Amino acid sequence: MKTEDCFRIGSVLKTKGLKGEMQLYVDFDGIEKIKFTSLLIDMSGKLVPYFITSIKYLQKSQAYLFLEDVDTIEKATMLVKKDLYLPNKLKPKRNKDEFTLKDVKGFLAVDETHGELGEITEVAEYPQQLLATVIYKNKEVLFPLNVDIIKGIDVEGGEIYVALPDGLLDVYLEE
Repeated sequence: MKTEDCFRIGSVLKTKGLKGEMQLYVDFDGIEKIKFTSLLIDMSGKLVPYFITSIKYLQKSQAYLFLEDVDTIEKATMLVKKDLYLPNKLKPKRNKDEFTLKDVKGFLAVDETHGELGEITEVAEYPQQLLATVIYKNKEVLFPLNVDIIKGIDVEGGEIYVALPDGLLDVYLEE
């Protein structure tokens, strides 16, 4: 199975105990509602299937996981910092009226200081945040999509209003 046939649900943060239990960072909302008995782990670009013995969800973004055949701390340590995936067929369908920050792709980004930055060409998901990409003055510029930066979103008009940190654009525009 290829990465494009799957969706990322999180990554292994660290081991817990001596019997192979792992602590996960879960960055997929609603993962506890999906029924799955196995998952795929990215091992150097290849997705390797593992069967789940048990999974316990703690808070919104953390879980403890036991995998079949991962029964020692040494085996679990080899999986630390690896990304976890599920097949796309398990991904829940969302309602058309559910708007998320991933939906701002194609929106016009407008900064409080610099004015129009350009159309958001990509929204990339990373473990701690979402990053938007725009082409500003013929340079690719990335900025985080978070509550500190986003000042407003006009869903009907297709615009997102931001206040970029001082100096962020300068980093990209310097030769």
